[in-house]
Amino acid sequence: MSKVGFVGLGIMGKPMAANLIKAGHQLFLFTRRSVPEDLVAAGGTACASGREVAERSEIVITMVPDTPDVEAALFAAGGIAEGLSPGKIVVDMSSISPIATKTFAQRVDGLGCAYIDAPVSGGEVGAKNATLSIMAGGPQEAFDKVKPLLDAMGKHITLVGGNGDGQKAKVANQIIVALTIEAVGEALLFAARAGADPARVREALTGGFASSRILEVHGDRMVKRTFDPGFRIELHQKDLNLALSSARLLGISLPNTATAQELFNACAAHGGKAWDHSALVRALEIMANFEIGESRPDRSPSDQS
Repeated sequence: MSKVGFVGLGIMGKPMAANLIKAGHQLFLFTRRSVPEDLVAAGGTACASGREVAERSEIVITMVPDTPDVEAALFAAGGIAEGLSPGKIVVDMSSISPIATKTFAQRVDGLGCAYIDAPVSGGEVGAKNATLSIMAGGPQEAFDKVKPLLDAMGKHITLVGGNGDGQKAKVANQIIVALTIEAVGEALLFAARAGADPARVREALTGGFASSRILEVHGDRMVKRTFDPGFRIELHQKDLNLALSSARLLGISLPNTATAQELFNACAAHGGKAWDHSALVRALEIMANFEIGESRPDRSPSDQS
């Protein structure tokens, strides 16, 4: 059993912390809001600050929305860094800037501690079911020490390279996810507007080469119009901003990533920044003046033209 600190108990962090408690670890918890009572009832200990979490833990995990949030959790007054002592390990599981990650790692290293960036993929469902994919960056020795904790939260865990490389892998992941959501949205919109039943089209496609987890899960959301997050559009916008700003620094073009970002921007402009990212299809529907849910199996293309 390890003494583990966990800072950030939102949509993703709360079930991840719960799985660590289930695995038998002693959890010390802090979040900007009050620590959820069910985590305390399960055996977690609520703390008054990130500093207290770090003082009482051997390994501290952060799971917060964005780069400034990680910086504040680590280095603001009363933050985690103030409670660290040599030999402890910080594991940031947020999705943030790879460049800032290297800076944070250097500052934590300077305190005699180790730093692992370990962003995740799999969404709320993966967090609850402990099936997250985890992409880590950092020293092998520290990774080996935290691996049992990662095993309690995920199923596919990879040490990609040094500090920052986990975040680079996550940015790449988010590019693929955004473009696949866009492709699924276009496909189902086409089929629905042409008069086919989008639910049955989706079912047919899941058995072929076009099958994907996104077609299975987010295609279902598009058909059923269930756009409660999940993973909010505003967070995917943040991730694609990282991709596009990094691409400019690297001197490369990511044209379809830019298109996906513009579709997310259109959703946000229509009040959808808190929609699930599968709702990217709404931007396509607005341009088409047609919603997937409007299709009927008994309506032919000529009926809808």
